[in-house]
Amino acid sequence: MIIIVCQRDCREFASIGVFRGQSGINAGLAHELTVWQRQRHESGDLLRRAEAAQRLQSRGRLCGRWLAVGPSHDTGFPIFEIPNWALRLIVLAIIIGFPIALVIAWAFELTPEGIKHTEDVDPFDSRSGQVLSDKRVSKNRTWIYVTLIGAALSVALFFIGRLSAPGSSASPTGLSEKSIAVLPFENQNRDPNNDYLCDGVPESIINSLSELPKLKVMSRNSVFHYKGKETDAQTIGKELKVQTLLTGRVTQRGDGLTIGVELINAQDNSQLWGQQYNRKLADLFAVQEEIAKEVSAKLRLKLTGVEKEQLAKRPTENLKAFQYYMQGRAAAQRRTNADLLWSVNYYEKALEEDGKYALAYAGLADAYANLGYYGSIAPVEGRRKAEEAARKALELDDKLAEAHVALGLVYIGFAPSNFSVGDGELRHAIELNSNLAVARYNLGLSFIRQGRLDEASAELLKARELDPLSSVIARAVAIPYYFKRDYARAFELLRQANELGPPLSATWEIGLYIRSGSLNEAFAEIEKAKGIRKNDPLFIYSTGMAYAASGKQAEALQSIRELEAMSGASLSTAHWIAKIYATLNDKEMAFSWLERGLATGALGVFYKDEPVWDPIRDDPRFAALVEKMVVPQTAPKQ
Repeated sequence: MIIIVCQRDCREFASIGVFRGQSGINAGLAHELTVWQRQRHESGDLLRRAEAAQRLQSRGRLCGRWLAVGPSHDTGFPIFEIPNWALRLIVLAIIIGFPIALVIAWAFELTPEGIKHTEDVDPFDSRSGQVLSDKRVSKNRTWIYVTLIGAALSVALFFIGRLSAPGSSASPTGLSEKSIAVLPFENQNRDPNNDYLCDGVPESIINSLSELPKLKVMSRNSVFHYKGKETDAQTIGKELKVQTLLTGRVTQRGDGLTIGVELINAQDNSQLWGQQYNRKLADLFAVQEEIAKEVSAKLRLKLTGVEKEQLAKRPTENLKAFQYYMQGRAAAQRRTNADLLWSVNYYEKALEEDGKYALAYAGLADAYANLGYYGSIAPVEGRRKAEEAARKALELDDKLAEAHVALGLVYIGFAPSNFSVGDGELRHAIELNSNLAVARYNLGLSFIRQGRLDEASAELLKARELDPLSSVIARAVAIPYYFKRDYARAFELLRQANELGPPLSATWEIGLYIRSGSLNEAFAEIEKAKGIRKNDPLFIYSTGMAYAASGKQAEALQSIRELEAMSGASLSTAHWIAKIYATLNDKEMAFSWLERGLATGALGVFYKDEPVWDPIRDDPRFAALVEKMVVPQTAPKQ
């Protein structure tokens, strides 16, 4: 119909202004644009116009771009800058006016003599000299109705589409509108002693906003990837797949504190909101609370009473405890043996300052668990201390998701494992904080240990969506493929993860190098890390595995002796020594170390489907050991 084609022309023409402003327009598209414009103005032929517009649309997708790429202000029609409230009035007028127009079209006819009542129209056609039949008159009138209906529907659908776009849940690039990354704040003093403020304020805001289920919040690991880097908002938004960014600057002078923040639309780099807070250092926690509330308001989140309470919750009121906690977090994120020990020291200092600091207890539990199953301390000791700290955190705050994650880790990360209890804690943590990537990550690892590889992949992908720049999570995504013996895909994912963090930082990783036939690459990575990780048990184990796989038995046995010396009576590296013996195809020694490790509580994360166990898998002793590594589940009472 005429009105629909004209509408398409109008929309295509309106989009030209947007398209010309974009760089990189190709020559072919420019040619189509010229042809379309010439045909539009030189020809009255609707078919030619429609064909030209369709060809341009398929080549450049101008319509889609115009509807998706709007100006930063809230307008519904970029050419005339008509605000949405005016468009709503227009649509309302169309809705009200349509039945009126229909009645008028029915009751009146437009004749050369003017508008007349239908009953008064002379059926004689002066142009043809014939009398029009009732059927012919009715047919002419029908086309008026069709045109009116088509016009009303076309215009209404056009404006309704424009009105629905800003309020929809999808952004121009298909992202959730309610998503945010809180970036590390800039240290304007350039004083390292103030780093705890520049890192602590955004992390506290992340923690507060993460508990709002209607908002997707990027995790600390990913946003802190940008610390100290000059990266524009649009690039960060694209990499993290978020709609908005919160940036800030911190200046401290004596006991005075100035914090400036900006909420930015990551799609067009426009500022949505900004504020500067000039307060005393003692008011730091109040400022954090204000910023979190302002952000939720600017993102138009409708908060429940419980969610408002969550935003107002302060983990501690002690500045010194907060400083130690943030230093512990920074050390723990580096995940080396020495840094994990440092993190324990900082968390304990934080708890000396504030014994009711539940978040510090949760951090302490996580650090002990990692030290235990990485063999830095006896696994049985790591498990015991992690459980003590996690339960203390829950005594202080049973709604703290991080504490439930730490407790869940105790049950799934050591043998014998209690998966039903551990998974329950992790699921409860997700219920409390759907943005907590580490909860989904650990649930994915639990599923891997249980042999539920497809479910594990689903959870790990959810974790990576929340924390896309975490090398630890990116690395774990490869595990299900590795255990399914899809070595090519697993190794491809591992290489991608190595771009985010150092290689050979997981116990299963060296096995994938071996199975993929990439031993030379593994030795190259070992050589690079030799000076940095000389006394790291994980590094020594990886080296021993590489030697064993390449047939260098003497060198592999030397690595075993080094691991034995490091673990001593605790047998903290029994699990890894067994893997080296299995790779050397020495079944008896492999079983000996597994049995000794299980008896003394020295086995950390044990993956029964890991290919390293293939040389001993068919032995009945292996199935018996695997059964002992899981706490028997009692059937529920009838």
